[in-house]
Amino acid sequence: MKIFIDTERLRDLNSGLGQFCRQLGQELVRQKPPSAQLTFLVPDGQQGVFGPEVNYQSAVWWRKWFNPGRYDVWHCTHQDSAFWPASGRTRTVLTIHDLNFLERPDYSAAKKAQKLATLQRRVNRASAVATISDYTASVVRQHLKRPDIPLSVIHNGNSVHPAIALSPEIPKPYFLFVGVIHPKKNLHTLLPLLEAFPEWNLVLAGPDSHPYAAHLRQQAGQLGISERLIMTGIVDEATKNGLYQQCDAFLFPSISEGFGLPVVEAMSWGKPVFISNLTSLPEIGGRDAYYFESFEPEQMAETVFAGLNDFRANPFRADRLRQQAARFSWEQAARQYWALYTGLL
Repeated sequence: MKIFIDTERLRDLNSGLGQFCRQLGQELVRQKPPSAQLTFLVPDGQQGVFGPEVNYQSAVWWRKWFNPGRYDVWHCTHQDSAFWPASGRTRTVLTIHDLNFLERPDYSAAKKAQKLATLQRRVNRASAVATISDYTASVVRQHLKRPDIPLSVIHNGNSVHPAIALSPEIPKPYFLFVGVIHPKKNLHTLLPLLEAFPEWNLVLAGPDSHPYAAHLRQQAGQLGISERLIMTGIVDEATKNGLYQQCDAFLFPSISEGFGLPVVEAMSWGKPVFISNLTSLPEIGGRDAYYFESFEPEQMAETVFAGLNDFRANPFRADRLRQQAARFSWEQAARQYWALYTGLL
């Protein structure tokens, strides 16, 4: 059994797709059956990233050297990949992470229709489809015509390693957000919370090259809270874990998620998480997360105030959050993907 895995997105390990490729790839190798041969498509210079017992193809030399006809199963690890098998006989697994473009107000109806049509063509070529949440599966069923092929929900895993944590030099107490600084994360709704909680800082950790980051800084200046808004930019894994470890609460008011991995990471530290009740987040947060029912400043402040008091009064809540996070593991995800690969053969 020869399996080809597209992990070209390892070129950006600060993205969710980059982490998906790395974590899933490592676990697929660990669980590899003796009869299976794995080949990974990787960025140039990352040959060997999954160890010496697997094969590698460089994305740089794709068109010149690559012969896709010699694989039994091809795993396209995200719906926007540029790399597909040339042969229609190759069984293809397509992982769909989200259809967030349908929710973007800056996309015209024509652009959304075009992107949906492109994704439909890819689904038509697939032998099986996997989604990273039940919510994404429901959106796929609603908006895409699915041929007579399997549709599996395979949740992402939790990549937090509590033993590897670097204490950040951040003034405490603080609320924490982890993720890309982007309008879909709805972060401007968090700034008024600093007026309601004058002793707290707000830490936003993640890539901040989008113009939305400048907008947040400008809004913080207008509210007079610039000194308490701390935007760290990209952080390494040890620093990120340290931020989770020392924060008082994790805030994630995102309006569009296919999964919501930072929520799982925060719960694995037993931290109170305050999240929106939209898209996949209720599925991931479960019953012990606290939910923003509204993005009005006063109601958000009331939700955080009441949630913090409830968390302090309930000594078992942190353990239940850890148990919820433990539901999501890369070991389980890889096991399900191996079952999917072998099932196609």
